[in-house]
Amino acid sequence: MKAKENKKSISTKSLVLSSLLIVTLAVFLSRVLPRLTSLSLHLSPGIRNTNMSSYAKELEVAQLAVQRAAILTKRVFHEKAKGTVSKDDKSPVTIGDFGAQALIISALKANFPDDEIVAEEEAAQLRQDPNLRQTIWDLVKSTQLSDPAAESLLGGTIKDEETMLTMIDYGNSKGGAKGRIWAIDPIDGTKGFLRGGQYAVCLALMVDGDVKVGVLGCPNLPVDDAAPLTGSMESGQTDEGRGVLFSGVLGQGATSRPLTTGALEKEKRISMRAITDIAAATFCESVEAGHSSHGDQAEIAKRLGITNPSVRMDSQAKYASIARGAGDIYLRLPVSASYQEKIWDHAAGDLIVREAGGAVTDIQGKRLDFSIGRTLQNNKGVIAAPAAAQPQVLKVVQEVLSKK
Repeated sequence: MKAKENKKSISTKSLVLSSLLIVTLAVFLSRVLPRLTSLSLHLSPGIRNTNMSSYAKELEVAQLAVQRAAILTKRVFHEKAKGTVSKDDKSPVTIGDFGAQALIISALKANFPDDEIVAEEEAAQLRQDPNLRQTIWDLVKSTQLSDPAAESLLGGTIKDEETMLTMIDYGNSKGGAKGRIWAIDPIDGTKGFLRGGQYAVCLALMVDGDVKVGVLGCPNLPVDDAAPLTGSMESGQTDEGRGVLFSGVLGQGATSRPLTTGALEKEKRISMRAITDIAAATFCESVEAGHSSHGDQAEIAKRLGITNPSVRMDSQAKYASIARGAGDIYLRLPVSASYQEKIWDHAAGDLIVREAGGAVTDIQGKRLDFSIGRTLQNNKGVIAAPAAAQPQVLKVVQEVLSKK
């Protein structure tokens, strides 16, 4: 009888101890697990929501910076460029290049002071030419966004002439595969600009050699994304209903919105046109034969069965046009074995097309490599097309070029 009572007592004590242990363990875990989870998220940011790395501020600053610079370029055209047909040291294009670059870099430095910048112009010429410097300064100091909050985000007006020159010279980065580097082309498509045709204000952010944000301001493209491409876009396109701001962020798609002089307008998602029959596609190509081989392109179109006339326009407006489905294929075929494309001529457009459902490669089928420096040293030519059609276009391009 005693033995049974002892066993019962031991069993009861074990049950109590087990219960106490379970309660203690539960309290411990309830307090420690949240801290462990928080710590793991802190140490491993890659497992958090990807929106935490959305480049939202970079995108907004880039969009507003391009929009403000576009105001200056349009002023230069209307006040100084009409009737001008060349780019010399004092031409309207030079004035617009310097002024737009100063405004864009000022906005970037106000928000991202440690970032490097690759740009085309340097201020040495302006330091030696007070008249040209004064002309540019008069434009820069009087160009602002009409929305006070947007202008404030960009850092406001540049302080003085010397600061303007300093801003221009910040564009001297050598580029490369490390860190945050912006690429600027203040007026891409100089002859298009002078004709009142297509040009673009271009800005892209590269992080460790990979393009993350791209913005194109195209003042003379139709606002309507559905407007077809026509040959008349080469000139006389400065009337109302024109001016588009295109944007892309890696992994987040591409958008368009009207260019304004103030705050950002509402955006619309854009995508490349689905091609069910390659023969129905439309080519975009450079106006200047010195930029791309028109003869080779005509042969490529013939082999693909494309009968629509190619639309020729200047600048990265070609990338923007095919990204929103106004055209389909952009070819930039090599005209020189030694020429190296500049990164600022392609970085923003490359990203926007890819985010709109396209593929962009060189004539060997390699992705454009923005990590080498200020040029695309590892690439020759550019082929941009809807992703599904890219292999077919690439194959024909290689066949045509192999016979040269």
